[in-house]
Amino acid sequence: MTTEAPEVSPLPATSREGDETATGKWSQDTRINRNGLNLPGASPVVASVVALILHLVLPNQTSPSIAWMANLPQWQHPYPLLLIVILFGSSSAWLLQFGFPPLQPRVRYYAPLVAGAVAILGGCDLLTAKWRSLPHPFFPSPDEVLGSLIEDRKILLESTWHSLRLLACGYLAGVTAGLVTGVLIGWFSIARYWLTPVLKTIGPVPATALVPLVMTLFPASLSFFSGAALIAFAVWFPMTMLTAAGISHVPLSYLDVARTMGASRLYLIFNVAIPAALPNIFLGLFQGLGASFLTLIVAETVGVKAGLGWYIQWQKGYAEYGKVYASLLIMAIFFSSLMTLLFMARDHFLRWQKGVVKW
Repeated sequence: MTTEAPEVSPLPATSREGDETATGKWSQDTRINRNGLNLPGASPVVASVVALILHLVLPNQTSPSIAWMANLPQWQHPYPLLLIVILFGSSSAWLLQFGFPPLQPRVRYYAPLVAGAVAILGGCDLLTAKWRSLPHPFFPSPDEVLGSLIEDRKILLESTWHSLRLLACGYLAGVTAGLVTGVLIGWFSIARYWLTPVLKTIGPVPATALVPLVMTLFPASLSFFSGAALIAFAVWFPMTMLTAAGISHVPLSYLDVARTMGASRLYLIFNVAIPAALPNIFLGLFQGLGASFLTLIVAETVGVKAGLGWYIQWQKGYAEYGKVYASLLIMAIFFSSLMTLLFMARDHFLRWQKGVVKW
């Protein structure tokens, strides 16, 4: 009588998206090399050529509202020049990948995104300047937006600097106040007893609803401080709530070990509780940063004489919507850059969570 050995099933293979094991890396390279010309990598070239031909061949239904653009040949306008730059850059990247194989995965990944962006620009150009399907001047063409960006580059740069200064002052003040009140509420029971009702009462009030009160408390000469106070209030509430939650949920084992080794109360707060609460603190920083972006635009309407929000209100009053969209473009780049810097700081201080949430 013979007994057959039981079949041992192999361990299930674990796969993660983006895992750069040797097998996964070589299989990816094999797929790319097998593709030959890597046609997806050439999609930005095709999209740029099509968008450029449509822009130069089809006549404009609206004349540009910018005087210096009206005297230029059509191909020298900002929008076709941008398409030419994208065409040259994407063509160079597509050709360089054949002589430099490590460049192939990047070209394969980013090429469809660039082609999609060019397709969106081309569609906007058709709907606005070529077909006039969208009402003018409320929906300017990409050419007008880029021309407005060039024409008002100095005042837009100055407005961006003023917005950055106002946002930095208000955000840092709100973060500081939120950290202090959050640590007090999370660590001291007496502070939790007295400050929690205050937090529950005034914390959920939108900062934008306090504009009349702020304008009453601060004179017109202190409009910068009134705007910074609105931003600080918007940041203070989420920062306080999440810091207090992080401090109050520090594992007791951490505190007991530190006490056993003779740690003082200040040491427990600054060297045990706050480092352990850093994930919650960074959540508060992110939520506060998002709230500060919204409040910044309103804060720049309470008497501030410069800034991106002020610029939008100013140009909207003259129906210069090309300049309004130009400032919105700068605002998107400005806010996205600040969010990227905060993610980099999070990845530095929370190295064990690096890559959990990507930006």
